[in-house]
Parts: sequence; C-alpha cells; structure tokens
Amino acid sequence: MTRSEFDDIRAFLADEATPSEDLLRVARTLIDDLEHARMREAVLRARYLYLLTAARASVAAESVDAPDPLMFLKRELDEQGQLPEDDEAVQRILSDARAASALLAAMEDGVPQRPRGMRLRRCIGTHRTLRK
Repeated sequence: MTRSEFDDIRAFLADEATPSEDLLRVARTLIDDLEHARMREAVLRARYLYLLTAARASVAAESVDAPDPLMFLKRELDEQGQLPEDDEAVQRILSDARAASALLAAMEDGVPQRPRGMRLRRCIGTHRTLRK
C-alpha cells in the first residue's frame, strides 16, 4: 500500500459523514490485507533462511576444500529458479551486483538520521461516534 493510500484511508476514517457500514467494510479489508502481508513475509523469511543456510554451507564446504563447495548454493538457487542460464544472464547479474554495491555504499555514506521526538501525523480527524 502506498503512502497516499494510507492517507486516503485515514481521511476516510476521520470523516464523520462516513457510514459505520463503510467503516466495517474498510476494517475487514485491512485485516485481510494484513493477513496476506504476514503470509508473504513468512514465505520471504523462509526463502531467506534457505538461502542463508545454503550460503553458510557453501562457505563451510570451501573451508574444508570440498570438491564442489558451491553445490548447496547452486541447488537452492536452482530450486528458486534463480540460477543463471547463459552468459548474458551472468553478465547482467554481475552488472546488477556492481550497481547494487555502489548504491549501498552511497547510501551508507549519507544515511540521514531519523528525527527524534513525537511523530506528527498528516491526517488528524475529529472525534467520531458510530451511528446506531
């Protein structure tokens, strides 16, 4: 959800003319969206854990001079459909990795500090009561 969508929802909720049925519909939709986001997060965390485990196993295999230390990482990337298939893909991936490294280095050099203190809210509505 974008920032403007959140702002729109806040404004909709703050509007005293909004019928309570519409508020209930919005609440149900937001709960469904939250549940969906939590499921996606769980899947991403699991994939990250598999990838991290494969990377650690590959590094450990390299440290004991195993014949194919990247075997664990290759298998995990292949299972996720992320193994490079041709020279063009390899070159694109290396280029993307260089660009990402440069971007991260630039971001770390100029990381803005988060403001301290109370956070101001954009949409502040009046107190509302639900109609019966």
